[in-house]
Amino acid sequence: MNRQLLRFAVTIEDIRPRTWQVPAADLAGSMRLEYPSNIKIIRVPCTGKVDVMHMLRAIQKGADGVYCVGCLEGTCHYNEGNLRCRERVNHVRMLLEEVGLEGDRVRMYNLSSGEGPTFAAYAKEMTEHIKKLGPNPLKKWVLN
Repeated sequence: MNRQLLRFAVTIEDIRPRTWQVPAADLAGSMRLEYPSNIKIIRVPCTGKVDVMHMLRAIQKGADGVYCVGCLEGTCHYNEGNLRCRERVNHVRMLLEEVGLEGDRVRMYNLSSGEGPTFAAYAKEMTEHIKKLGPNPLKKWVLN
């Protein structure tokens, strides 16, 4: 079964991208590809199940960034789950802009389950991007 994954990352600088991903993460791991080592993977059936509230809650709880990585467009096992996720990501980006946060803290990537190297590249790219944006301004109000 083609399963999507949820991934939460915290770097040494406390930069935290959070993502939903396909089995490419497993492939990247088995290929021993390097990507941020502070990633915890939690499986979800489809990125279509990732709700606006999940992404907003991650930002509210102090995540510096959120990204969803779903199946290639047109190849979703659940027909249109990745398209729904993309719409939700765009909606969250708009909401963040409206409240004065960078909408680019939330992104969507698409890849197939056989693209382990691409998964690793996306993980590095997003982590570097979030480092450039800096910490989530809401983090100072988050209780540990």
